Amino acid sequence: MNPLITWYGDDFTGAAAVMEVLAFAGLDTVLFSDLPDADVLARFENAQAIGVASTARTEGPAWMDAHLPKSFSFLAGLGAPLLHYKVCSTFDSSAQTGSIGRAAEIGLRVTGAKAAPVLTAAPQMRRYQAFGHLFAGTFEGVFRLDRHPVMSQHPVTPMAEADLMRHLADQTDLPSALIDLEALWSSPAPTLASALDSGARLLSIDSMEARSEAAAGQLMWDNKDDLPFVIGSQGIEFALVRHWQQSGLIPRAEPPGSAGKVDQIAVVSGSVSPSTAQQIDWAVQNGFALIRLDAAKLIEAPDDAAALVADVIQAALRAVSEGQSPLVCSATGPADPAVAQVRAAAARCNVPMETVNKTIGIALGQVLDGILRGSDLRRAVISGGDTSGHGMRALGLQAIKAIAPTIPGASLCIGYGGLHHDGLEIALKGGQMGSMDFFGWIREGGGAR
Repeated sequence: MNPLITWYGDDFTGAAAVMEVLAFAGLDTVLFSDLPDADVLARFENAQAIGVASTARTEGPAWMDAHLPKSFSFLAGLGAPLLHYKVCSTFDSSAQTGSIGRAAEIGLRVTGAKAAPVLTAAPQMRRYQAFGHLFAGTFEGVFRLDRHPVMSQHPVTPMAEADLMRHLADQTDLPSALIDLEALWSSPAPTLASALDSGARLLSIDSMEARSEAAAGQLMWDNKDDLPFVIGSQGIEFALVRHWQQSGLIPRAEPPGSAGKVDQIAVVSGSVSPSTAQQIDWAVQNGFALIRLDAAKLIEAPDDAAALVADVIQAALRAVSEGQSPLVCSATGPADPAVAQVRAAAARCNVPMETVNKTIGIALGQVLDGILRGSDLRRAVISGGDTSGHGMRALGLQAIKAIAPTIPGASLCIGYGGLHHDGLEIALKGGQMGSMDFFGWIREGGGAR
């Protein structure tokens, strides 16, 4: 039996977010940390939805040219009617880093699609698109993306434009068209036909609430033969699931429960988001031991990296022995002096920020690996989309499945593969995601609230 959908995530947390939407809708769903070989794939031969995670969001166009054709071809070859290139719900991208435009060009070429629907909004996550403009929620409210307190000041891919097709115009020459709310609330078919007749290759789709979301899902599913390649956040899956349930293709699933409370967990964080800062502050007041990884020193003295990681692991294991949950971070938030110190170190050493982020992610992954090997802890959190990709690889995990929900996009999962961590319970959290008490929620086992 062919899967219903395959997807390729441009980072780990985003790829995992897709997995949980499908898994909690009752579909047998698996996410691989890299292209699986035949033996690994055979462990999940009955999967109805199959994904592969990557670090594409932090990579340049040359990396995409080298890696995406093979990955897209592999996923297309699994026989699903839709292949989804998953991007962040805040559309993190630029011409130099994580180019969604370049990925679109490659995906259209590999699949032979007439055009690619682009659906980034996910109302369940307080991501909304109205007449082409994307809005995103924070603890403080909902903001247009170019006025968003985090995304307008993102250190790598700041958003200066809320109109997503205008933003993509700096990344690709592909012509675009908009399928807006008015079309979705009436009948989008004429708008789609007109867009395709005009030569549009990218189709930006609005979504604000259940009605427009369901219409977007139906539009993509009904036109899957001509439009087999889609781009967007997990809003793609939210829309498809809503349509599949309404049309009777899949039944409505019972909500999953908690995985059960544990006394201690391990957390590593490479995020500098204000949201993560608030989560770290809550954790420190609720049984977590804050341990710092000196990221500036990692950049300035790479030969000392192994010793630095070993020292952090030992500090974390001492916290475990004292009954605390270790929380290792490279910074506590955007105002932490460590952020400026890392940037200064990168400038002095002439190291690009892309390399800096990768170095920090790998080190935090090694730290988590050391904590888990040196203790009896069997539940962990990786905070930060880029950090999650490198951390998963450091743990040697080849696949994950969602087992308990938290907020949309950050479920508790079980990991498969590797010599030491098969069966590890792990949550992957993007920097801007999660409740204030997210780390405590994972310690409690997740589960709907």
